[in-house]
Amino acid sequence: MIDWGWVADHLDKVAFRTVQHLYLAALAVAVGFAISFVLGVIAVRWRPFNLAATAIAGLVFTIPSLALFAALVPITGLSILTAEVPLVLYTLVILLRNVVAGLQAAPPDVREAADGMGFRAAGRLWSVELPLALPLMIAGLRIATVSTIGLVTITAVLGQALGGLGFFIYEGMNRYFATEILVGAIPTILLSLLADRAFVWLQARVTPWAQRSRLPAEATA
Repeated sequence: MIDWGWVADHLDKVAFRTVQHLYLAALAVAVGFAISFVLGVIAVRWRPFNLAATAIAGLVFTIPSLALFAALVPITGLSILTAEVPLVLYTLVILLRNVVAGLQAAPPDVREAADGMGFRAAGRLWSVELPLALPLMIAGLRIATVSTIGLVTITAVLGQALGGLGFFIYEGMNRYFATEILVGAIPTILLSLLADRAFVWLQARVTPWAQRSRLPAEATA
């Protein structure tokens, strides 16, 4: 079923497409998180903005990816920008909600105590609200990264210069060549699994107090 000779002859291309796949996914998640963080800070402090931003992000998420790519081609051409804009937009619905929920996790009495200690809004954000928001933020990054790794494969429709591992899936389907399809699909699945485990590890290291707080509940379950 798998032509191992073909695989051996294309290891350099597989390595290149794997790096490209990771780059496209990481860039989309990084930009999406930066935008979501800024919007989330505004949304926590102004409820009407929160409702509008969440609604718009949810609406964008309902647009089929192929349709969004096609709509951007006449504007941005067959470029990395055409690939990244939809990928970033799809991360917003996940990341924005988690950022807002995380920043709202600080109890009112904790915020009042921070204000009583003389913290200004920015100081309270970085010293009180952000540490408490980390578990939900990392959980959002975990989901967004895994979903984006899968979505990157669709960018292969934009041409040979893009697509990451999706290039092999797309080309293999056109050639009815199962080996090439598997060479694109299997590493994509493995990347998703590795990314998921990496964020689980990161959350355990960055928020050890959240792990310890669950131990008594798990012990009594």
